[in-house]
Amino acid sequence: MTPPRTPDELHRFGYLGPRGTFTQMALDAWDAAAGREQVPFGSVDAALAALRAGEVDAAMVPIENSVEGGVSATLDALATGDPLVVIGEVLVPITFVLCARAGMPLGEVRTVGTHSHAWAQVRGWMGEHLPDAVYVPTLSTAASAAALGAPGDVMFDAGVCAPVAARDEGLEVLADDIGDNKAAVTRFVLVARPGTLPEPTGADKTTVVLFQKEDHAGGLLELLEQFAVRGVNMTRLESRPTGSAMGSYCFSIDFEGHVQDARVGETLMGLRRVCAEVRFLGSYPRADGGRPDARPGTSDTDFDRARAWLDELRA
Repeated sequence: MTPPRTPDELHRFGYLGPRGTFTQMALDAWDAAAGREQVPFGSVDAALAALRAGEVDAAMVPIENSVEGGVSATLDALATGDPLVVIGEVLVPITFVLCARAGMPLGEVRTVGTHSHAWAQVRGWMGEHLPDAVYVPTLSTAASAAALGAPGDVMFDAGVCAPVAARDEGLEVLADDIGDNKAAVTRFVLVARPGTLPEPTGADKTTVVLFQKEDHAGGLLELLEQFAVRGVNMTRLESRPTGSAMGSYCFSIDFEGHVQDARVGETLMGLRRVCAEVRFLGSYPRADGGRPDARPGTSDTDFDRARAWLDELRA
């Protein structure tokens, strides 16, 4: 199936559901004006599998949290399988509430359902107010609210979710703003099939996954030098197991700039020489609008002049 050539050609969006997740909030923010079709999926893997199969044109998934770091399910799904590319990102401030069915007093809550990342961000509040509560994992924060809102038995007394999820399910809010870090933010990425590449804006980010040829002393330094010598600033670096053997890791990296930038192109070529595989996951506008501060000798003009000088020597 031929992918859309530009982000404007995307019509059907998948996202980590059900309705009321922070992921849907991110998708709403990205698509506020167009209001295109949204399709919820039960997991990150399911959303990206549907994208690869052509069932949706793009998928919004969480990739990083300011408290918990990278979202393993997303990082691993993007590092394997048919290639996909990131074409946009959204930053969503995270606010949690504790909700329950009507009539459940706060003091009688013994079990709490939510997503693992959400639980990690409310542990302090739980330790102070519900120290004996047992955590029950759910596929998403909204899934805990949906379970409480549906008729019949449920495996937990209360849930931790976004305020909108509690409201949509008609649940009673037992406590507002229970996150331990009031400045918590989650970063979401809009992913599409290859062929959809946003134009450079001057405030861009590029994501790659690097696989080493072999494990040896200085191997990671060899990779990092490709960025340093070209003045490319990394904004995220995480290692993830490849699953092939104990101690085998790949590196998921975000860095400033667009593949069309000279220093980024030179960096990618350098990485391609020293890595077993470079999985390019896209160049896209930064959600915060931050622009790289190219140090002397690393601007596009500097690279162009150096290339022209070499061409003259060769001629």
